Amino acid sequence: MTTPSLPSTEEYPLDTRGGSFGAWTVFTVLTFVLGGLLYPAVTTFVAGAVFPAQANGSLITSGGKVVGSSLVGQPFSGDRYFIGRVSAAGNGYDPTAASGSNLAGSNPALRERVQADSAAIAKREGVQPSQIPADLVTASGSGLDPHISPQGAAIQVARVARARGLSTAQVQAAVAAATEAGGLIGQDRVNVLRLNLALDAAK
Repeated sequence: MTTPSLPSTEEYPLDTRGGSFGAWTVFTVLTFVLGGLLYPAVTTFVAGAVFPAQANGSLITSGGKVVGSSLVGQPFSGDRYFIGRVSAAGNGYDPTAASGSNLAGSNPALRERVQADSAAIAKREGVQPSQIPADLVTASGSGLDPHISPQGAAIQVARVARARGLSTAQVQAAVAAATEAGGLIGQDRVNVLRLNLALDAAK
């Protein structure tokens, strides 16, 4: 049995020329211009033209001034306002510190905090701890969720109505107007910032 021999370099000489420096330079410049400048510029322009609100951060204005974003929660206090979710982000809904608490449900510190928050909310709203929805005592994965559940808003209606001198029907109507449909796979949710701004604007 004979071993096949490889073709000699004389029959098939190797190509050792390599690419020219000029060709690689042109390729690099074109890649930079197309991928690094033109593509981002086009996508930014299209996004701004088709989705102007979202492209600019879904900002909410009041009285001609930007007061927040519909995507980021804000801390509220006082009987006149609906209170949002617990924030795991530092300094209360700090977008530069977005994070969850990373505490398991079995963590003693988390259980203690939830029990304390439940007792405080039950006292503030005049309800039983068992009536408090989970979203009012737990943080979202980002720590920035601006929404609460309709159930979380419902237990706050009576307090807000009393503090503002409004009827419960008026406040419930404001809650309904601030409720966003969850669609096919999501759940209905209430944007707390929009709700509180609508109440402040109500006569």
